[in-house]
Amino acid sequence: MNTLHTADSALRELLQASPTIVVVGLSPQADRPSHEVADYLQQHGLRVIPVNPVVAAAGGQILGERVYASVTDAAAGLAAEGLEVDIVDCFRKSEAIGPIAEEAIAVGARCLWLQQGVVNHEAAALAEKAGLMVVQDACIKLEHRRLLG
Repeated sequence: MNTLHTADSALRELLQASPTIVVVGLSPQADRPSHEVADYLQQHGLRVIPVNPVVAAAGGQILGERVYASVTDAAAGLAAEGLEVDIVDCFRKSEAIGPIAEEAIAVGARCLWLQQGVVNHEAAALAEKAGLMVVQDACIKLEHRRLLG
């Protein structure tokens, strides 16, 4: 696991203070890892906002939440409720992370989280330079379970 040397205490604090998580690449299929992770987060009291352009185009929902086409759209929807994006959790290929990192910065997210197997050092450096915490190649569900039980 490579969390860019993020200390457990910092991760624990982030997870405790981040009730709203935008999940990019959230699948409507219950057997997909993104769906399993999002369901776990919801079961632990976190608000999960799905980003999936295909499902959004059809006006769909995943796990009872409206699906958005982009992080920017999700942030606008949350702002209408008086909420902000805390974490942008990415279930996308490593090479697709650059524009997502730019959106995460633009909407004022606290953290860019790249799931297991997802690493993009350029996007991570960009996000860190903008003040975001960055976690790469780590499962937010496993880290939540490990740190918060």
